[in-house]
Amino acid sequence: MRPRMEVALGPLRLRNPVMTASGTCGSGLELAPFADLSRLGAVVGKTVTREPRIGNPPPRTFETAAGMLNSIGLQNPGIDRFLSGVLPEVVASGYPFVANIAGESVEDFAALAARFEAVRGTLPVAGIEANLSCPNVAGGLDFSVDPRRAAEVVGALRRATTLPLLAKLSPNVTDVRPLARACEEAGADAVTLVNTYLGAAVDWRRRKPVFGRVMAGLSGPAIKPLALFQVWRASSAVRIPVVGIGGIMDAGDALEFLCAGARAVQVGTALFRTPTAANDLLDGMERLLEEEGIADVNDLVGTLRPRAEPAP
Repeated sequence: MRPRMEVALGPLRLRNPVMTASGTCGSGLELAPFADLSRLGAVVGKTVTREPRIGNPPPRTFETAAGMLNSIGLQNPGIDRFLSGVLPEVVASGYPFVANIAGESVEDFAALAARFEAVRGTLPVAGIEANLSCPNVAGGLDFSVDPRRAAEVVGALRRATTLPLLAKLSPNVTDVRPLARACEEAGADAVTLVNTYLGAAVDWRRRKPVFGRVMAGLSGPAIKPLALFQVWRASSAVRIPVVGIGGIMDAGDALEFLCAGARAVQVGTALFRTPTAANDLLDGMERLLEEEGIADVNDLVGTLRPRAEPAP
């Protein structure tokens, strides 16, 4: 018997726990010719800001031994063009869509949420993911390193919209738990982690950095053990669901995140290698759960039990 795959992120109901990660498949329209996105729990769109952004200068990506670095800089058309030109196509395509937003101020975040709230009757999105943690934008980490600032943003978002609200956090902090708790207390329905880890690439022959801003965001298999630890830490600190990201390449990786406490997962870097990666992962998860006799995917969530400490 096929396992039950439906999960809930607060008021956001997903047909299964597999989502795409923001910034890895545009708005989904770019990926739709290669994969049936309607089968997924949700597509999380590339970050949208109030004003258009041209992004960082090239190069913007760099392959590493176990992943990739990126320095995109939130290139996007801005909220006006997104609502008039992109979102109507997304809604017509029929797959569940979560809008990812970012701002340079609390007011920016609230204004963006209000725009999606205003069109929910005609151009509905399944939810909003607030990008509090992009490392490739000046000041972009400010909201994800200080619990008070994170709570201020989430609180403003909560007042601006009744849509399901996810707060995406940075791993580039000493302890993610106070941030997760602050977002929960301010009204987030779930927290998403991790975003990319700060990294750099160097062209030693030219004595220059590969990226114009030196730093970039590291993703892919290299960060999976680090992301798993952050998800386990955060899920033990909050009551709201956690969405796990970081180096998820196959079904086994995804199930590890669920065991560590995630209620859902997002697939990112794997999509650059295989456009059908999220769909393939979903198929694999169902097969592995059935092999293990797990009738409901939710029964796996948070079942990780640390080994007992050795006697002194």
